[in-house]
Amino acid sequence: MKTGAIAVEKGTPGKAPFPSSSLRKRAWKARWYYVFMIPGILYFLIFKIAPMWGVLMSFQDYQPSLGMLKSDWVGFKHFERLFQSVDFWKLFRNTFLLAFYNLAIYFPITIVLALILNEVRHETYKRFVQTLVYIPHFLSWVVVAGITYLLMGSEGLINQAGQLIGQGRIDFLYSTDWFRPIIMLQIIWKDGGWGTIILLAALAGVNMSLYEAAKIDGASRMRMMWHITLPSIRSVIIILLILRLGNFMDLGFEQIYLMLNPLNREVGEVFDTYVFRVGIQQGQFSYSAAVGLFKSVIGLVLVWLANKLAKKFGEEGIY
Repeated sequence: MKTGAIAVEKGTPGKAPFPSSSLRKRAWKARWYYVFMIPGILYFLIFKIAPMWGVLMSFQDYQPSLGMLKSDWVGFKHFERLFQSVDFWKLFRNTFLLAFYNLAIYFPITIVLALILNEVRHETYKRFVQTLVYIPHFLSWVVVAGITYLLMGSEGLINQAGQLIGQGRIDFLYSTDWFRPIIMLQIIWKDGGWGTIILLAALAGVNMSLYEAAKIDGASRMRMMWHITLPSIRSVIIILLILRLGNFMDLGFEQIYLMLNPLNREVGEVFDTYVFRVGIQQGQFSYSAAVGLFKSVIGLVLVWLANKLAKKFGEEGIY
């Protein structure tokens, strides 16, 4: 009996006992976590996974009267049309430049802002500044565009102030030279503070004893930031960078569309606005779907390359 009890306790050699009871207990204990996951799962299922059925439209000559199942298949016809279009390289250049500026300017600014906020020791003042830089995120792009027109329009505040000091009028909103700087200023003002949330959460988890030891050794706050703070959140920064690369070509339709006009369209037209103009206004659904799929493939390739590069340098990556 004793031997049998030991055998039952240890289980059959080579076969691990099925931990169904333990698994059920852990699942029940964490039940509220699963409940809170349901809205996020539904969001991705409804708005991300289900619409992928529409990718088939890219390879069809889609007719709304026939539907997706009965429309004629045309293979890569729409992709060939896109690559041979006279607008392709203009769209690619405009989209790539704005995306690159977004990655090279906006992303580092969020890191610097998070580090500055982390150095503020007065809690009341720190929360006030955080609230101040978070608020613009909740404004719609329509409001942001309206503020931009009030400030930089032909009769805007900046031009009126310039005239008072004898400066000529500058057509900010109709200039090809000013379009990209204005877009970047809008992004930084609106989303700069919001982009620091995850970084500040990571900074809150840095071991404070490291700072105390560095202070005893005579390290300045700048050296502590460089040798303790940044290395501690390096993995979080890399993950955020990889995720941003996934949306590298997705600049956001609303912002660009609201700032476009016939005089700056040459540098402002991007894939997002092109898809709206061709797909919605002109009814070329299959062609616009092909353009959107091309953007998504570029994002997928960039994520794969960035993740592989991160692992090569010893980081975890996202998968």
